[in-house]
Amino acid sequence: MRYSSLGAAAALALLSLSTSLHGQRPDAQIDPRSLQLLASAKAAQSAGNLTLAAETLETALAVDPRNRAAFVTLGDVSLAQGLSGKAIRYYRGALALDPNDLAALSGQGEALVAKGAIERARENLARLRKLCAKGCAEATQLAAAIARGATPPVIAAQAAKPAK
Repeated sequence: MRYSSLGAAAALALLSLSTSLHGQRPDAQIDPRSLQLLASAKAAQSAGNLTLAAETLETALAVDPRNRAAFVTLGDVSLAQGLSGKAIRYYRGALALDPNDLAALSGQGEALVAKGAIERARENLARLRKLCAKGCAEATQLAAAIARGATPPVIAAQAAKPAK
């Protein structure tokens, strides 16, 4: 008797596990509505309407939270709005889905530079260089942002003044 109740519980657990796994979509399959919202948001972003783009991207993520491109684009929009803390959070969401996303690493590095976290941005740059050993545009772009951000403001202001 002891074994029959234990066996029934194990069979029920196995049945419920297999049923729940069968109903899920594969990770690579993003909801088409989310992709359509992403396209609309990119159009709004290129038209200069960053508020509409951000709202549309948040809706795209509500429809399908596995849409990594929506996280990256929302990070780009937040950075363009001057919201570097928010941008870092969105890039972190993309990196949670794919830790080797070059665009997310580069964008997060630029947001970190805007926040003044140069050392953490350099860690992102080192990771980018490791991922694309032959060099890539993302690593070059982040290196330039770090070079601009690492220059102390006083030195940058003196360099901008014409010599008398």
